[in-house]
Amino acid sequence: MAMTSQQMREDREMVPRILIRAVGLLLAACLGIAVYARVTDQPLVSQWPEIEVVEEQTVRIFAEMSGAARVFNTNGELVADLSAEEGGFIAGVTRAMARERLKFDVASDAPVRIVRFADGRLGLRDDLSGWRVELLGFGVDNTAAFDRLLRAATALEQG
Repeated sequence: MAMTSQQMREDREMVPRILIRAVGLLLAACLGIAVYARVTDQPLVSQWPEIEVVEEQTVRIFAEMSGAARVFNTNGELVADLSAEEGGFIAGVTRAMARERLKFDVASDAPVRIVRFADGRLGLRDDLSGWRVELLGFGVDNTAAFDRLLRAATALEQG
């Protein structure tokens, strides 16, 4: 079956030219902004501002693929022994940190700091690889899991 000239014209106009031009203009604008920011050495403004740390604990987290995790303080004392249901998020974050540590040849079981900032938010800091994560964006339940670890490690330290 041969296409008529009417069908060929309709086929070419499935995506309106104005839309194609608008997308091209948008891509060019994004590229222009990125090049400008890079050339003028603009600061990264999407990062959390560094504010005072009011509480922190250094721990070692041993995570299993099942989601179970064991957490120890720097003295080797058990802070938490979490089942797969309890430690799923903690184990997942630990695996993500381990992948980052591979880039810097850092042992996956090296210590990590759980920090509480003056504004109440929690974060993880890996001083050996520079990896850091703010736990605020992972939801209340997941942030609470690390809050419990921080409190348990602090209680253990205080005796």
